[in-house]
Amino acid sequence: MPDIYQELINLAEGEMYPFHMPGHKRNLQSTPLKGAFRCDITEIDGFDNLHDEKGIILEAEERANLLYGAEETFFLVNGSTSGVLSAVSAAVSEGGTILAARGSHKSFYHAAYLRGLDIEYLEPRMISEYGIFDSYNAEDVKRALDKAEVKPEAVFITSPTYEGKCSDIEGIARVCHDEGIILIVDEAHGAHFGFGEGVPESAVNDGADIVIHSLHKTLPAMTQTALIHVQGKLADRERLKRFLRIYQSSSPSYVLMSSIDLCMKEMQENGKEFVEKLVMYRKKIQKETSGCKVLKIPDLSELEDPAKVLVYADSEAMTGQELYDILREDYLLQLEMAGEHYALAIITGWDTDEGIERLIKAICEIDECLQKKAGARLGVKEENYSIPKKEMSLQKAWDSERETVSLKLAEGRICGDFVNLYPPGIPLIVPGEVIGGDLIKDLERYFAEGLNVQGILEVENSENKGIIDIDKRGILCVKRK
Repeated sequence: MPDIYQELINLAEGEMYPFHMPGHKRNLQSTPLKGAFRCDITEIDGFDNLHDEKGIILEAEERANLLYGAEETFFLVNGSTSGVLSAVSAAVSEGGTILAARGSHKSFYHAAYLRGLDIEYLEPRMISEYGIFDSYNAEDVKRALDKAEVKPEAVFITSPTYEGKCSDIEGIARVCHDEGIILIVDEAHGAHFGFGEGVPESAVNDGADIVIHSLHKTLPAMTQTALIHVQGKLADRERLKRFLRIYQSSSPSYVLMSSIDLCMKEMQENGKEFVEKLVMYRKKIQKETSGCKVLKIPDLSELEDPAKVLVYADSEAMTGQELYDILREDYLLQLEMAGEHYALAIITGWDTDEGIERLIKAICEIDECLQKKAGARLGVKEENYSIPKKEMSLQKAWDSERETVSLKLAEGRICGDFVNLYPPGIPLIVPGEVIGGDLIKDLERYFAEGLNVQGILEVENSENKGIIDIDKRGILCVKRK
């Protein structure tokens, strides 16, 4: 059974002349992207169609399906974002209700907006020391379902979280299925799960109805490659396929699809060794930084995904952004993101010994410097998170006429746009929710710490037209009538 890449190579090396898209005509001299152009084609005879697969794409999807053990698997070339949009749209009727964790990716909220959904939230749980969202168990979901005034059509869980916390998907699946409710798991960061000892089981094997994987996040695949798996009788598969056609490009990239197929082949042949190396690296980092006094790396009993290395810094010594900047500028180590109290690194089985050693050395050296600073100590931070009061639906607020209001005057106003730290893009406030004083204080602190806040506007200084005063920031609010 030939893979997609080999068929593309056969075409590239054959005599067939391309009087079809794309415009580079597989001419290796057209731009410096020679390797990619060699395999970049459109849907032509013998190469199947992602949206009506019957040939080599279907065979490749079946290989991926066999590897993960789902009933059906589909390729995603618009990233896991298109998978989340499709899953939510297929599982919940327009205007329906969905139960979700607050710390969901922005694509979830975009799906809710497009379909006019009412979002009910699981009670937010935080790991107070690190300031990150905690996981959920079956009891949490059962409690939320029992309290719900309207029965949700689906439950949406992100596991692992961006920082590596995993929920009890098996238990949550039982609760959902007892109620006849679809369970969607955004396992974008867990495509490596289930491939060996030392990593959690995949949500596919734990009984979720729809599971989304971002291959490029932790596996050897190109950016924008992902999978969506579906199983059981609750999810309407034809409806899911309809939305996949809507949210994905009608000209899917064969370069990306071949990358997915080759990634699956790599994991089939070497997945166990890949995971063994990942876990070995994670344990090595944990062991060799265990003597640090100010910086701390939570172990796998706290954050279960070994691919996530959260380097926590006490705020009296250093902010997460400062730690991130030092690692990047002084040690040439580019981490994934900075939070208020931590910096996050992602490691995989394709890291190198040299890279891991450099990270360990940098953490130990920074910690040694911090120990010499007066007042540097690890201290537990009391982190509380409450969901703002909802005054208007997400869809109505985002579509309404809006106006920019100074942050200092925004308390009590209805928010008209998402505000979030990026990455990971989890909203601090959602359109339709009421802006509170605590949020404004948090935003002021985030700005002071140099974090990347999205959704806040710079307000023009009225006394100096055209000059932006960076200390004057505004937020989009629903315009008062």
